[in-house]
Amino acid sequence: MPATVIKVSDVVDRQSIGGFRLKVFLLCAATLFIEGFDTQAIAFVSPALSKAWDLPKGALGPVFSAGLFGLLCGSLLVAPLADRLGRRKVILYSALLFGILTLATTAASNLGELIAMRFVTGLGLGGAMANAVALTAEYSPKHRRASIVMAVFTGFPAGSAVGGFIAAHLIPSLGWEAVFVCAGSLTLGLWLLLLLRLPESVCFLALRRDHAPQVARLMAKIDPSLDQAAPLDFVVDEPGAVGITVQHLFRGAWSRLTPLLWVIYFMSLLNLYLLASWLPTMVHSRGISVEYSVIATALLQVGGIAGAVILSLLTGRFGARRIMPLAYLAAALCIGSISFTGSSVGLTMLAVFWAGFTVIGCQNCNNGLASIIYPTAFRATGVGWANGIGRAGSITGPLIAGFMLTRDAELSTIYMTGSAAAVVAAIAALAIGRQWAPSLDAGDGPETAGSDSAAPAGGLKSSAS
Repeated sequence: MPATVIKVSDVVDRQSIGGFRLKVFLLCAATLFIEGFDTQAIAFVSPALSKAWDLPKGALGPVFSAGLFGLLCGSLLVAPLADRLGRRKVILYSALLFGILTLATTAASNLGELIAMRFVTGLGLGGAMANAVALTAEYSPKHRRASIVMAVFTGFPAGSAVGGFIAAHLIPSLGWEAVFVCAGSLTLGLWLLLLLRLPESVCFLALRRDHAPQVARLMAKIDPSLDQAAPLDFVVDEPGAVGITVQHLFRGAWSRLTPLLWVIYFMSLLNLYLLASWLPTMVHSRGISVEYSVIATALLQVGGIAGAVILSLLTGRFGARRIMPLAYLAAALCIGSISFTGSSVGLTMLAVFWAGFTVIGCQNCNNGLASIIYPTAFRATGVGWANGIGRAGSITGPLIAGFMLTRDAELSTIYMTGSAAAVVAAIAALAIGRQWAPSLDAGDGPETAGSDSAAPAGGLKSSAS
């Protein structure tokens, strides 16, 4: 009896999102939630830690940058391993690593130890983040892929926001160490849940062609009407990637898109971490209490959640090429507005909320864009490297602010630097929109929008007969 040929993408696109895929999305969102808390934890404790260790202003800059450099290395080196080993394995190993190291941070007794621990923590954070995005994209219908990725990625700012409120409660009574105990414990609890419940990407398995029974089981969970007793050939109608996957980021249409995407990520994360790392310190320097300074940073993330939701809806309605340039220009205005709030708690909270709305909302758009640009064969590499280049910006941002603070620069100068970076990101987003307008509006990457990519055509088969 001849095997029935079934395209994996057709089933994923055609079927409604049932309980199985919803579970995948929630687990990925939970992973990003914990990452948001763990990543931001060092900023939450910075005022209390500086006081406890009697550190001069700006001394924690290398600590912030060490964690972000670890994220960079994790994004560039650990995340791409998933295009060979699978998304699930890399997420599990990465979560275990940053969970253990977050707990171990409580044992640090000097800046050198803190720098080392934050670097290794960042390796795990970088590896897990890109693959949570990739796994979400590969279980999403194509026409909703970007919006679902953006919705799931709201877990990251949500974790940062909730972590801020937790830190504001824990620090006064239990000290800065309690924040890392809480974050690390939550991470290890999630790791156990991921170990038991997180599936591998069905697109990845089908593309590999050597996991046919597992592909059949996963496809049956997406579409219960499939007859598993019948001989089936599952076809992946995407290009494969031979050799080093990074090379494919600079072939065909991607050779023009990738550098522009990297510029956006670099400037976006420069802004995000300039604000997230130093906002408690800069707000506190205006005479606002430590508790309100931490809450202000949490509001940055709350604004980010709102921005991620609203901008994802606007992007789905009007297209990324129209929304992203305008959103980055709005970010430039909102960042600059913080300069004019003075010591007013209310105005500061309001300005920080809108800065988070635009800055974090725009970064969420970036992840949605990257998820539709690259195919399964090198999606983890594409998303990972975009995040990795962005992490170079996230390192640069806190260093710039720290340097300015140690030189007693005006806070308005720091905020204006962030505004300039947002303008550059707007220009790059406009350039992407002009070159790939049809594919961005359709929700397709270059490989499905008639690009001149050198990637091979045709599908790959995973036999499940």
